[in-house]
Amino acid sequence: MTKDYKQITADISEYMGELRKITPDAMSGFSALAKGATDDGALDKKTKEFIALGIGVSQRCDGCIGFHIKALKNLGATREEVAEVLAMTVYMGGGPSLMYAADAMRAYDQF
Repeated sequence: MTKDYKQITADISEYMGELRKITPDAMSGFSALAKGATDDGALDKKTKEFIALGIGVSQRCDGCIGFHIKALKNLGATREEVAEVLAMTVYMGGGPSLMYAADAMRAYDQF
């Protein structure tokens, strides 16, 4: 089965909108946390997105892979940079991370 990361992120975004309607305070809190964590600081946004991608792969989160790959593409990350981050993730996470690293490369190509 081939995953369509554009569709995965679109589907999740739709239902995150539903959560925003039902639990606006919680979702606002999450958005504030995300902004605070991803803003440029000692590390730039691109570096932080690479870290998030590695965690998403290691946690086997399709939505995380899609959203962070999309962000990385928008930040100008190259396919080679993504592959090096994925190699590091596989090194740290073993076989299960390898399976999701391959999917993350698919997501890069889809976006």
